[in-house]
Amino acid sequence: VYLREGKTTEALAAMDAAVKLDEARADLHAARARALRTAGIRNEARTEFQNALNLDPSSEEARAGLISLRAEPKHELRFGQENDLFNFADANHNEWTSLNSQWTPRWSTGLAGSFYQRGGIEAEKFVGSVTRRQPKWGAVTVGGATGHDNGVIPKTEAFFDLDRGWRTGETTFVRSVETIYGQHWYWYQSSRILTLTGTAIVYLPRDWTFSLATTGARGAFSGSGIEWRPSGIARLGFPIAGWSPRRLSGNVFFAAGTEDFGQVDQIGSFASQTYGGGLRYQITALQDLTGYGSYQKRTQDRTDTAFGLSYGIHF
Repeated sequence: VYLREGKTTEALAAMDAAVKLDEARADLHAARARALRTAGIRNEARTEFQNALNLDPSSEEARAGLISLRAEPKHELRFGQENDLFNFADANHNEWTSLNSQWTPRWSTGLAGSFYQRGGIEAEKFVGSVTRRQPKWGAVTVGGATGHDNGVIPKTEAFFDLDRGWRTGETTFVRSVETIYGQHWYWYQSSRILTLTGTAIVYLPRDWTFSLATTGARGAFSGSGIEWRPSGIARLGFPIAGWSPRRLSGNVFFAAGTEDFGQVDQIGSFASQTYGGGLRYQITALQDLTGYGSYQKRTQDRTDTAFGLSYGIHF
């Protein structure tokens, strides 16, 4: 009753007295642990939940209480591999590793390394970023990349993102909305590319999501003028099945746009439509496996079949 009324001090005093009267009752130790957890005294709460479990090994409440007091993982280490199979050129491959760390509620960092094989040419890239979160303004991310380009990937990159979300309430169909604005600069050996991207993500009931993103790419090539090229993508995410803590979710997406990277990837100017989807399998609370596949149809009857897989560990 005290806990329901928010009277934490009174609840602790009552639980202390009850435990002293009968220290062999597991339910009293579990109740005192709940009061300690509510008061933010986590170490003592963990000890009391463990005492309850020692007295009653079948206590689901004590077991769940210990799980609830585990520290949230701060890091995600992910390994991935991606492939592009063209009907007009040799395949491209990319292996990568990333480490994202949430150091405090306001500060986080991201590190990644990628290793490319493009048309028989190898290249490597290193990416770093830092994110600052503010309750009123959302999150701001700045970062950059550099590496050994070999003429097939950018020599250097710089980017920033502005991320803001709004909660609409649990009783409405749209639970919350998130908007992201990003700018990304790519410097190749003989060209410069700037992309401006705006994304809106709508969070729906039962873990469904819908996102829509549009991108404008500004290309400046040696010996040619500056030109803007548009593209966009729509994505629907949805749950498939759950066997706690395991979960399976999926997504489908459609993208369309035009590009002109003729002097960069030797593919010329083209328009395209891309159809694809992905799956995410949460193996445990600390491990997950994701995969995707897509088919892109370009002008001049050219196609790109892409697929990839990644494995993440949270610690």
